[in-house]
Amino acid sequence: MNPKWWKECVVYQIYPISFMDSNGDGIGDLRGILSKLDYLQNLGVDVIWVCPIYKSPNHDNGYDISDYCDIMKEFGTMDDFDLLLREMHARGMKLMMDLVLNHTSHEHPWFVESRSSKDNPKRDYYIWRKGKNGGPPNNWESYFSGSVWEHDPQTDEYYLHLYSKYQPDLNWDNPVVIDKLHDMVQWWLKKGIDGFRFDAVAHLVKKEGYPDADNPGGTATVRAYDMFSNLDHVHTLLQNLYDKVLYFYDIMTVGETSGLGPEQALNYVGDGRRELNMTFQFEHMNLDAASPGSGRWDVVPWSLLELKRIITGWQTVLHNRGWNANYLCNHDQPRSVSRFGDDLYYRVPSAKMLATFVHMLEGTPYIYQGEELGMTNVAFESIDDYRDVETLNYYEEKRNQGVPEADIMKAIHLKSRDNARTPMQWDDSDQGGFTTGTPWIRVNANSQEINAANALKDPDSIFHYYKKLIELRKKHKVIVYGEYALHLEEHPEIYVYSRTLEEERLLVILNFFKGEPVFELPGEFVQEKLELLISNYAPVKGENLQELKLRPFEARVYLQRRK
Repeated sequence: MNPKWWKECVVYQIYPISFMDSNGDGIGDLRGILSKLDYLQNLGVDVIWVCPIYKSPNHDNGYDISDYCDIMKEFGTMDDFDLLLREMHARGMKLMMDLVLNHTSHEHPWFVESRSSKDNPKRDYYIWRKGKNGGPPNNWESYFSGSVWEHDPQTDEYYLHLYSKYQPDLNWDNPVVIDKLHDMVQWWLKKGIDGFRFDAVAHLVKKEGYPDADNPGGTATVRAYDMFSNLDHVHTLLQNLYDKVLYFYDIMTVGETSGLGPEQALNYVGDGRRELNMTFQFEHMNLDAASPGSGRWDVVPWSLLELKRIITGWQTVLHNRGWNANYLCNHDQPRSVSRFGDDLYYRVPSAKMLATFVHMLEGTPYIYQGEELGMTNVAFESIDDYRDVETLNYYEEKRNQGVPEADIMKAIHLKSRDNARTPMQWDDSDQGGFTTGTPWIRVNANSQEINAANALKDPDSIFHYYKKLIELRKKHKVIVYGEYALHLEEHPEIYVYSRTLEEERLLVILNFFKGEPVFELPGEFVQEKLELLISNYAPVKGENLQELKLRPFEARVYLQRRK
């Protein structure tokens, strides 16, 4: 089993700007998080992952860092941070920082110097190139639309940014940059934090020579992810970081690594690799994409058979060789109950079913703030109510292409990152109890119904269901370390899997849709020996598991002991 604390924990992700505002300025902050630690302790989570809180001009909600060793003034002070860390530790909870190593803000002092002249000592801290044929150095496309290159008139060269033009990429070929980043990582570890989520870590290395990508369509830019994702040298850099810094601390590390499958993931998380504990994989996040390279906006219906195939691959390939991070929602994705459940007619049962799915898999489960309440996507009528830079860029691009407004807004309602970024819904008061002021982004109108105060009072709420799932995970080692096996592989509506550890076996039954399919008990399970651990509907007395009609979005977990 190779037990580790980070395998046995449950992680709760906080998006600070939207979590809780303590001073009425409409922006969530560290004191706001502090005020809700008892709520998180009540839920039962062990690790709090806090999205970036570093000093930042906030062009991409903190993922554009201007000072790695200071706190964004809107969030508070370093004293506030130190108090928050102490209070988390006092409650037996750990803190995982979100750290961006791929790029900084354009306002970082390094970049200010770097762009000042071609012969500045910090010029090579970033990636600068001359233009080509009157345009950018190559045809790579940014994650946020347009070219990855921004022309800088001051020196008549281009700098590279995989994300927005306000986020220039650091040059990881420069050993001075590497040393400075190592020192910064160690500085935080010495403060006593318990781990890192490394943002965009798969992109630290770019294709040598920065060649053009194949462009059969002749477009201005090309999604050239193979030119800057998961290249071999990134592993050398991560092993170097591990050997020189991370090895000396008992911490948790997870990398954001898009564009890979489970075998490739083992290069990051395989036992003995000296890199990361786990990665976030994106295969299942692309289930509803029209094509592998189409991006988030071209949406098609997703297939349960494809979800089974993807998850089964990760569960089986990494078993006894690496470790999974399991999630359905985060700050970059739509709300899980709106995307994979039914947020209109079956919001509560489908949210519970999805929670069961994630928490019973092998790997560390991640809860995104509000997921434990069944918070839903938002559908603002006007683009003026959106704040996400990716969403605003998409809107502008499609308007320029002549796409009808209604079609653009339909895609945004489904997939905008702001779906997950509306303020946390604490109660039914004005602004959902998030702030006494005007929130930085509008609160979802359904906060009157969907909020933490209501959930805490209702023993059958989604919150209390999550709490029970976490309690079960702490009680039964089979939920953490058991070997996964898929059953009813070709069933289009029911996802059934088992987990086996020594003399115990779990049976997880999930109806992913609103139909009422019939479940048939796999042969290796005996109804009389099955103990029901949790379900999102009350079981019917005398029911026969050999032929069981499931209710919409029904979830059940049984335990069978072999002796």
